[in-house]
Amino acid sequence: MVEVGGRPILWHIMKIYAHYGFPNFVLCLGYRGNVIKEYFLNYDAMNSDCTICLGQKRQIAFHGEHGERDCTVTLADTGLDTMTGGRLKRVARYLDGDEFLLTYGDGLADIDLGRLIEFHRSHGRLATVTAVRPTSRFGVMDIGSDGGVRRFAEKPLIEGWVNVGFFVLNRRVLDYVTSDDCVFEKEPLQQLAGEGQLMSYLHEGFFFAMDTYREYKHLNELWDTSAAPWKVWQ
Repeated sequence: MVEVGGRPILWHIMKIYAHYGFPNFVLCLGYRGNVIKEYFLNYDAMNSDCTICLGQKRQIAFHGEHGERDCTVTLADTGLDTMTGGRLKRVARYLDGDEFLLTYGDGLADIDLGRLIEFHRSHGRLATVTAVRPTSRFGVMDIGSDGGVRRFAEKPLIEGWVNVGFFVLNRRVLDYVTSDDCVFEKEPLQQLAGEGQLMSYLHEGFFFAMDTYREYKHLNELWDTSAAPWKVWQ
């Protein structure tokens, strides 16, 4: 619920999905889930003009349209201490169809979800995870034997790829989750990889996760200067 441009980062993530035609959400709530519930329960009142009829025949009429009129949000309490896999298993009853999308609540990207889904369907495996090349937190130096710095790179991309969420999953993936203590990124994904059922979608564009105050400031600066790559909606 930490805000970017006056809106929770969760709102920004949901706007990305809605832009690509996915307006139905299931939120796995845990710590301070009541804050998220209150936000969405009061969403219409806080984002629209309204007329309230007081008294025994209390009624509320909302005026105008906001950009989220066609979205549905299921707010599911998945427990304080439940691990990521357990949270997914607990909301299984709210997932329709044989295919669904899954992501985390702290990262923004300019990912084309249409191309991601097309890639997933093209390979026929059970799961696709989006991967990006990480950026070093520190400047990297190439130092010679005499101690001289031959090359200096400020926070370069480093080798390898990391999981940033934005999954496309077949419903059968739920069978790999065995308990509330199951960490999705451990046994389920490791088993899927071992069986050749996990593919990676390599995203070369923008991705940024907000874990620190510095990252919070950076995302807000991008938004305030109209330079936010993840803002794909109008």
